[in-house]
Amino acid sequence: MTDPSQFESFMRDYQDMVFTTAFRLVGSEADAEDIAQETFIKAYDHFNELRASPTVGGWLKTVARNMSLNHLSRYRARWRFFSESETAEHEQRDFAAEMPAPDTHQEALDAGDRREVVEAALQTLPPDQRVALVLYHFQDLSYEQIAANLRISIGKVKTDIHRARETLRRKLAPRLAAAGF
Repeated sequence: MTDPSQFESFMRDYQDMVFTTAFRLVGSEADAEDIAQETFIKAYDHFNELRASPTVGGWLKTVARNMSLNHLSRYRARWRFFSESETAEHEQRDFAAEMPAPDTHQEALDAGDRREVVEAALQTLPPDQRVALVLYHFQDLSYEQIAANLRISIGKVKTDIHRARETLRRKLAPRLAAAGF
């Protein structure tokens, strides 16, 4: 039987990592919260084995990633429809103008602020580019693993990652230059 106070402490220790993993992939706070909750339900079912495991963080990250990918697969048609309909709108917007300027130069230097800027820019990417980039850079999956998980070609994975990097570079360059980077 699982001790509720031990599991609550366990959840507090890992909740940010699990939520961030899901959020980076699905791009929706509500969906990421649902995925995090489902991840911890699975963890509760296996808590007796997990609590002493040195690889619990990796296990939780893998479960959150797989659940996020399953969520994206379930809603792929809707995801593509909205992605394609918003493409023209995204191309016309000035993303640098959408990001708030830092209050001070020191705040711009703060690593937390840089992370927030990058996270905000990630969320403006088209979903297929964001997912491929997050899986590659944040989840450390190979092109082949990403292609298998998303059921797309390796060429599409490489193209999506390249386009995501270029888009982020364009979006972040003015912001980082203004901050003196």
